[in-house]
Amino acid sequence: MIYADYGSVNFVHRYRKMETCITPLPDVKDNTEIAGGGPLAKWPARLTATPPRILSGSLSKITSESFAKDTELWVKRVTYYKTHLILPLGHGRYRNIMDMNAGLGGFAAALVKEPVWVMNAMPPEAKDNTLGVIYERGLIGTYQDWCVIPSSLLKQFYHATAH
Repeated sequence: MIYADYGSVNFVHRYRKMETCITPLPDVKDNTEIAGGGPLAKWPARLTATPPRILSGSLSKITSESFAKDTELWVKRVTYYKTHLILPLGHGRYRNIMDMNAGLGGFAAALVKEPVWVMNAMPPEAKDNTLGVIYERGLIGTYQDWCVIPSSLLKQFYHATAH
C-alpha cells in the first residue's frame, strides 16, 4: 500500500501523473480505538466537543482551549454576518457554501442550524493539517489547491452563464 507523503509534495500539479495513494491515519493502540484516538461525541454534540485528534495531541499547536475559542469566535462571526452583512444567510437564500480555508471547521459548525450545506476546503500546503478535525466534527471537507481550478467549478460557471 502506498501512503500519501504530504511532507514532500511537489506543488507543480499540472502535467503531473496521478499517484495512487491513501492518506495515512493516525496511529491507534488497538482495533477498538478510532483513528484520532478517542471516542467521538454523538451528533450534534460532536460539532462543539473537542475532537480526539486535538485531545490526543496529534496537532501540537491546537489545544482544547484554542479549539473552544475558535468555535466561539465563529458563532459570533456568523451571528454578525446574519444580522449585518449577509441578511439572506438566515433566510434560506443560500444553500451551498464553500469555506475555502476551513481551518477547524468552525464556520460550518456555526451554520449547522441554517438551511445550508457547507463544503470545507483546505489547501494542501496549510501549516496545520486539520481536515481530520473537520471529519471528527461530523462535517465534510476536501483538500483543494486554488491554483488549480476544479473542473466542476468551470461547469458551474458555464451552466450559470448559459441561461
